[in-house]
Amino acid sequence: MIIVSDKAKERILELRQEEGRSENENIRVSVKGGGCSGLMYDLGFDANIVETDHVFEDKGVKILVDRKSLLYLAGTTLEFTDGLNGKGFQFINPNASRTCGCGESFSV
Repeated sequence: MIIVSDKAKERILELRQEEGRSENENIRVSVKGGGCSGLMYDLGFDANIVETDHVFEDKGVKILVDRKSLLYLAGTTLEFTDGLNGKGFQFINPNASRTCGCGESFSV
């Protein structure tokens, strides 16, 4: 399961409206190779649900995760910060043994 913080939910809803996206477009979270720690998070809107996707819903936000990425993302919280040190979505991942300074890549 992936948990969505209240601030992340608010920002997702704002982005969906700002970008003119329909409510059928859900959040897809995946993990790809790359970044300074070896693995990178990928986050975006997606209206397509495929048979191998795992679909989670938290606070009214549907999250799509492919089977491979789920191994790395189980128990992760999606957070949004807008403080002085940066603005954007952050992944609080209990499976990550190391993360880079930007928070966009990790290793297990």
